[in-house]
Amino acid sequence: MALPSFTESAPSRNAAAAPGPRLLIADDQPFILEALTLLLRPEGFQIETARTPGLVLDLLQQNEYDALLIDLNYTRDTTSGTEGLQLLQQVRQSFDRLPVIVMTAYANVDLAVEAMHLGANDFVQKPWENARLLSVVKAQVELYRAHRRTLLLEAENDMLRAEGAPEFIASAPSMRPVLNLVRRIGPSDANVLITGEHGTGKEVVAQTLHRLSHRAHRTLVAVNTGALPEGTFESELFGHVKGAFTDARADRIGRFELANGGTLFLDEIANIPLRQQSKLLRVLETGEMERVGSSTTRSVDVRMLSATNADLRAEASKGNFREDLFFRLNTVEIHLPPLRERREDIPVLAAHFLARYATRYRRALHGFEPSALQQMLQYGWPGNVRELDHTMERAVLLCSGDSIGSADLGLQTGARAASTNLDDLSLEAVEAVLVRKALARAGGNVSHAADALGLSRGALYRRMEKHGL
Repeated sequence: MALPSFTESAPSRNAAAAPGPRLLIADDQPFILEALTLLLRPEGFQIETARTPGLVLDLLQQNEYDALLIDLNYTRDTTSGTEGLQLLQQVRQSFDRLPVIVMTAYANVDLAVEAMHLGANDFVQKPWENARLLSVVKAQVELYRAHRRTLLLEAENDMLRAEGAPEFIASAPSMRPVLNLVRRIGPSDANVLITGEHGTGKEVVAQTLHRLSHRAHRTLVAVNTGALPEGTFESELFGHVKGAFTDARADRIGRFELANGGTLFLDEIANIPLRQQSKLLRVLETGEMERVGSSTTRSVDVRMLSATNADLRAEASKGNFREDLFFRLNTVEIHLPPLRERREDIPVLAAHFLARYATRYRRALHGFEPSALQQMLQYGWPGNVRELDHTMERAVLLCSGDSIGSADLGLQTGARAASTNLDDLSLEAVEAVLVRKALARAGGNVSHAADALGLSRGALYRRMEKHGL
C-alpha cells in the first residue's frame, strides 16, 4: 500500500498551506543531521535537530512533535547505546504516545531489539536506505496523527453528547412556579403547552419534561411547525406513501411515527394552518392516523408537548385556532417569563454559556469584567436567553483578553443604541437593528413585530434565526 505524501501543496490565495509534520532528529554527528535534513525536508517535514540527550528532553518540553528520530550513541568511540536507551526511557515516561524511531549500525541489531522492548516504535540501520527510512518515518507519523484525530473526535462527540442534554438553569423568583410545574408534570403523560416570548427556553423545558418522564428512554422528536410550508405539513407530520404526490418517490415515515412510544414536541404551534388543525386534533383524540395517500390506519402512542409565543386563547376567539385543539394541547400550561423579568439568572446563564463556548473553541477565559456584567444586567434582551447564548458565543470568539469585557459583547444599549448611524452599517447589520427594535417595541411579541415590519411571522422567524435573536 502506498504511503501518503507529506509534501506541502501550493498555498491558495486565501489560505496558507497547512504545516507539515514536525520531526525532531537527535545525533551527535553534524553531517548525519545535515544529511537527514536534506532527505526529509523536501518531503514536507519541519525539521529540528539536537546533538545531546539533554537538548532532546528540553525541546520536547517546549514544543510538540509528530515523531522523534534518535541515534543510540552520543559519545565518540562508544557503541554501548546506553545514552540512547536512557533517553528512550525518559521520553516514554512523559511522552508515551510520541513515535520514537531509533538509528543503529548494522552490528548493533541486538541493541535495536532492546530499544524496541523499551518502547521504540521502529528502527533504521546505518547507513540507511533512503526509501526505507522515509517509509518508516511516514508510517509512524501517519499512525500518530490518526490516533490524535481519533482522540479529538471522541472529545468532540463527548461534548456534543453533553450539550444534547441542556441544563435547565433557573433560580430567579419568577421561575419558581415554572420549576414546580416541571417537577410535578414531568413524570406524567399529560399534554403540555409551553408559552412565552421567543428565545425564552421553551425547547429546553420540553427536553426537561421528556427526561423526567417514563418515556425518557425513547425518542424526543422536535418539529418547528413555523418553518414547515403548508404544502408539506401533512407529509412531514404523518408521512406519505410512494406516489401520493408528484415528488413522493418512496414511502416516508412522518414525525408522529418517529416519536411513537416517546414524545413529540411541536414548536410554534400557532403557525399550523387552520385546515390542518383538524387532522392534528384527530390524532390527539384517537391515537390514529394515515399516511398521505394511504388508507391504512396506524396507531401511535405519543406524548404531545407544544410551544408558542402567541396568545392561543385570543387566536381561538378570533377563529384563527381551533378551540377544541387548544384545550386538547394545554392539559397543563407552563408560561416562561422573558429574561428581563428574571435578571437574577443573567449572570449564571452567561457563565454557563461562557464555559460551553470556551471549551468548544479552546479559549482560556476567566469570567467577566464588572462593566460587562453591568451591561448585561441593564440590557433589555429582546431575544431573551437565545440572544444571550449567541452573544456569549460571539464574545468568546472576539475576546482578545483573558476575560469578557463590555466591548466584546457588542450590545447596543442606551445612547449607543439611540445613536446608531444606519449609514455606517451593512444591509445585514441594518436588518438586525430593525428586527431588534421592532421586537423591543412589541415587547417580544413576534406577531406584532412582524406586522410592524410588514412581514409574515414565518419570514420574521427566519430573520431572527439568521441574526441569532
